[in-house]
Amino acid sequence: MNDKMKLIAHWLDASGVRSHGVSASAVEAALTDLLNAVSGAEEELEESTLYRYPVPMLSEDGSCSIIEELFPTPYDLSLILGGVTVDNTRKLRLIHRLVDRATAVTGAGWLGIYQRRTNALGDAVLVKLAYRGRPSRAEFPLTEDFARSSTNSTVGLTGQAKVIDDVSAYLSQGGGFYVCDTAVQSEACLPILSPAGDRVLGILDAEAEPKRFFTAERVAVLAAACLMAPSLLP
Repeated sequence: MNDKMKLIAHWLDASGVRSHGVSASAVEAALTDLLNAVSGAEEELEESTLYRYPVPMLSEDGSCSIIEELFPTPYDLSLILGGVTVDNTRKLRLIHRLVDRATAVTGAGWLGIYQRRTNALGDAVLVKLAYRGRPSRAEFPLTEDFARSSTNSTVGLTGQAKVIDDVSAYLSQGGGFYVCDTAVQSEACLPILSPAGDRVLGILDAEAEPKRFFTAERVAVLAAACLMAPSLLP
């Protein structure tokens, strides 16, 4: 087994993704495709698009998004990333390319990459770096309390992947799910781990309207994106 396959196998075991029927060979093939897409020449996004994006209003208790109503001012990533810098800009552009390709290959209705950061209040959060789909919450608190109703926070705390085939059934059974769009019935949320697999650096979250959307083949693409992400995080 070569070094790349060892890395993939280690991540599959550490994240729990192997239990979803994902093979190392499928992840390796997806990784090659994503690497080609990220390294290829593409039109670069403007800084304003990289660092600022619209977010929905939150309910009074902050427990859910009001997707029909946007906050008056966009979320400004530069504040939590330590400013607009050459390195931050370069890495955000690469993260956007990765999100673009993973979304295109899987056909997910929504897909985003989050990084673990400390916000201005000194709280550990998952902050959204790039996404494709409807505007959504920018920061997810990394607390046990919030994790009870959030897949993102749960994966961010545990480092264990969650693949939900039927959101309605999952909720009826007492599962915690942060509802941004009631049409969503499938979710795959995977951890972005340090190379040693001992720290959660962030997550990749993907959603779709059809039930049982995230097949092993689609999850393999998401897994490959998670393996690429650590070197691209700002």
